[in-house]
Amino acid sequence: MYIIKVKGKAKIPNYIQLRDENFVLIAYFRADRPLSKLEKYGLEGKEEALKKVIDHLEFGKIQKLEI
Repeated sequence: MYIIKVKGKAKIPNYIQLRDENFVLIAYFRADRPLSKLEKYGLEGKEEALKKVIDHLEFGKIQKLEI
């Protein structure tokens, strides 16, 4: 799974995209509001680790999500 942080403009907030191994978009959510259905993506119980990754992620840089 891959993660990318998208910079918002003006009133549009920053967003996070989760993409699968083929870079197909599987989740899209606001960076300031964590995704509520993490178990659907195999990330159940990893909310704090995901928040840390999001906080340190650079805008526009895709990286492999390893938590």
